[in-house]
Amino acid sequence: MNEQFLAKTFVELADNLVADFDLIDFLRLLTDRCVGMLGASAAGVLLADRDGGLRVMAASDEQVRLLELFQLQNDQGPCLECFHTGAPVSVPDLRTETDRWPRFVAQARHSGFAAVQALPMRLRDDVVGTLNLFRAAPGPFDPADTPIAQALADVATISLLQQRSTHRSNVLNDQLQTALNSRVLIEQAKGKLAERQGIDMEQAFTALRGYARAHNRRLSDLARAFIDETEPLAGLGI
Repeated sequence: MNEQFLAKTFVELADNLVADFDLIDFLRLLTDRCVGMLGASAAGVLLADRDGGLRVMAASDEQVRLLELFQLQNDQGPCLECFHTGAPVSVPDLRTETDRWPRFVAQARHSGFAAVQALPMRLRDDVVGTLNLFRAAPGPFDPADTPIAQALADVATISLLQQRSTHRSNVLNDQLQTALNSRVLIEQAKGKLAERQGIDMEQAFTALRGYARAHNRRLSDLARAFIDETEPLAGLGI
């Protein structure tokens, strides 16, 4: 574990603790850092919407995003179990859990993943989602990495709840609903850019994210402008 990189990551995450931070970009940063530091092959984040249903909010790559969607569509898997129980779920070898989650295990192995660890994003009794780490090779998760992964999940949770007040639940619901709406816009923009430039969805997201950061734009605002073609965006095909 690179301690300097770890410290930098916590600083990066803490820097987003402001009233108007870009939640989608923040959660993607979280998944990227989990892959970079914790030996995970991929990472994803699921968050609950205002009705309590889970949504895929961030993924380190397209393959794991599709697996997370499969998990939700089939209503089975470790990440859902983690959310409903509020407790971590660690599976060093998915082959041992075919009776527990038959459809999920088959799809995960087809997608190239052999182990998964799901960590709750919670503050006291409030579980708002899960941080999920996937590995291509089976084997136990490093016990030294698990507290770090949970700490990253906790920082993300605090970021989501930092505007809490006497009406905290309403504030959180509004914030999450806005993020969910932004996620839809970003997915539409990814698809449009991928088709226009002949690239894959992950490359399209990287291009959008890089453009937003280079021009100090919110990712969701850029996605809307790109979809609607309401302004020239040099470098993005408009």
